Amino acid sequence: MDEVHPGSCLCGAVRFQVAGEFGSFFFCHCARCRKDTGSSHAANLFSSNGRLTWLSGADRVKTYRLPETRHERSFCIECGSALPSMQGDGSLIVVPAGSLDAPVPVRPTAHICFASRADWDPLLEEIPTLDGLPGQ
Repeated sequence: MDEVHPGSCLCGAVRFQVAGEFGSFFFCHCARCRKDTGSSHAANLFSSNGRLTWLSGADRVKTYRLPETRHERSFCIECGSALPSMQGDGSLIVVPAGSLDAPVPVRPTAHICFASRADWDPLLEEIPTLDGLPGQ
């Protein structure tokens, strides 16, 4: 029996599940992924043998594909949260790791497009950490 990975958007309007295994988990540092996330990288899981099922809110999922590229992302039209997308000919599911509602079952595979990382990305592990919000 396939593993089932539940997920949702921030506002809860969209719920989904992915049945199957994730073959890879990449942190992509390309400029397009930085624009998508507003962060230093995208964290996406990839499944070539999984099945994506929308449990609720499928009508609230919008997919944007950057013209003349393979770059695409899906998101909730209510809250903007990143959501899974079917890419290529529908044979590849790309799942934003943060959209899952259960622990991510695999460790990251690699940083990709690392040469094009943000100029503020190096040595992020040296920045102080806080367990809550500042001032708490």
